[in-house]
Amino acid sequence: MAAISLSPLQRKALRASAHHLDPVVMIGADGLSPAVQRELDLALSAHGLVKVRVLSDSREQRQALLIDAADRMDAAAVQHIGKLLVLWRPPLAKTKAAREDRLPGPRTVRIVKHSSNPARRPTVTKVKVLGNQRVTAGGLVKHARRRAASIKKKAS
Repeated sequence: MAAISLSPLQRKALRASAHHLDPVVMIGADGLSPAVQRELDLALSAHGLVKVRVLSDSREQRQALLIDAADRMDAAAVQHIGKLLVLWRPPLAKTKAAREDRLPGPRTVRIVKHSSNPARRPTVTKVKVLGNQRVTAGGLVKHARRRAASIKKKAS
């Protein structure tokens, strides 16, 4: 797998957003063991932007670990500063299953009632309408009517 390449502006924005993060994964003397790879993959899937602490004193070894981790995790190497490595992987699109039995949520509706006297201003009220309610033309809140679906639509 090839690591993701970032433009300098993208890298700068990711470094800024990673500034306040704490290291989530630690790489010890064993390097990128399968357990560390699994934890790194879970952290990247959950957060997208991850700080990794490496317990090695050799800068060349840490740089090699950064490149190797980015290649294996299909991520972008954002930053290597001291013993901290920052990796980023774009989040996967989450799909939500649409529930057919779900009703619409509450919403705020503005009701304007005009006065019989043209010199007066109309009264404006804001009403919270629930998903099973509707507003009539006169400004009243009533329960919504359930329409029965036709037999032909149910069959298809």
